[in-house]
Amino acid sequence: MTIKIGILSDTHMIRPNDAFRNQVARCFADTSIILHAGDLTDLSVLDVFRNKELYAVHGNMCHGSARNSLPRRQVVEVGGFRIGLTHGMGMHHHIEDHLIRLFDDVDCIVSGHTHRPSCHRLYGILFVNPGSFLGSGPYGSPGTYAIMEVGDSLSCEIFEVPQGE
Repeated sequence: MTIKIGILSDTHMIRPNDAFRNQVARCFADTSIILHAGDLTDLSVLDVFRNKELYAVHGNMCHGSARNSLPRRQVVEVGGFRIGLTHGMGMHHHIEDHLIRLFDDVDCIVSGHTHRPSCHRLYGILFVNPGSFLGSGPYGSPGTYAIMEVGDSLSCEIFEVPQGE
């Protein structure tokens, strides 16, 4: 059985609006688990995911309530795989080397912060950064997110957030 995980980061929202709710519904319709890699800004953003199994961490741009309620990092176990989840703030060069020091014995590390989507393997670990869900990346880049499939192995793909109806 394959488990689908929706991954997003850097939503930077004070409150979820209808456009955000619609995008989330479209992007994560087939997922049962959501990983939010921080900079959600306000905890109310997580209400949109109340019908999913949800794991989230705080980022450097989160309000105090989110910083006090959410961990800086955590490990989530899905289908026998260990997934490290963190925002990754303060890491600019050799990001993977910094991230790997945060977790022991993980199969995957999910982070955000850079607003640059990526999905690759290094040191036998799958590194995933879903980018910025609302497209607040450099030069007007579109919003992005990731879908991870957990079965006999871990695989991940980056997608652009659809705009409009």
